[in-house]
Amino acid sequence: MKINFLTIIVLLFFIASGCGYHFSPAGEHIEKSIQKVFVDNFFNRTSEAYIENYFRDSFIDQFIKNSRFKLVSREDLADAVLRASINSLATSHLAYTKTDMAKENRVTVTMEVVFEERRNKKIIWADRNLMGREDYIVDGSNPNTTDRNRKNALKKLANDVAEKACRYIMSGF
Repeated sequence: MKINFLTIIVLLFFIASGCGYHFSPAGEHIEKSIQKVFVDNFFNRTSEAYIENYFRDSFIDQFIKNSRFKLVSREDLADAVLRASINSLATSHLAYTKTDMAKENRVTVTMEVVFEERRNKKIIWADRNLMGREDYIVDGSNPNTTDRNRKNALKKLANDVAEKACRYIMSGF
């Protein structure tokens, strides 16, 4: 039995492309009836003032970018609700100067995020221990620069965590 070269190539293509593992970026696993989302106020269990606003704003931005859902301003108008709490925010030193002063820090956040249907409280996706971290430079001679670097790191951290969570929500992962 003679097998032609083109048949082998086609078979290899189907085998290689058929692994079955992929992300579902458009949220196909979420019921089509869920169209409107309300992002509830985030609960802040840390001592970092206003950190919940950075994270809530980042989640709202991610839902706007995705365009699978329409954001609504009140929970009673929504098909689904995103709820979250920031459970911990810790800072640790990464690098030191020759005189043992910190020159680079890492901020780590741990959150609980729940995306659920509003009417029946069915959880669509949840992560009770969602983590993220971001590094920033410490300027020992200028505390204002360090504060600005920390604030920028917190904003980037909020964006990164929101992007990761929304990717997980949409993929069902």
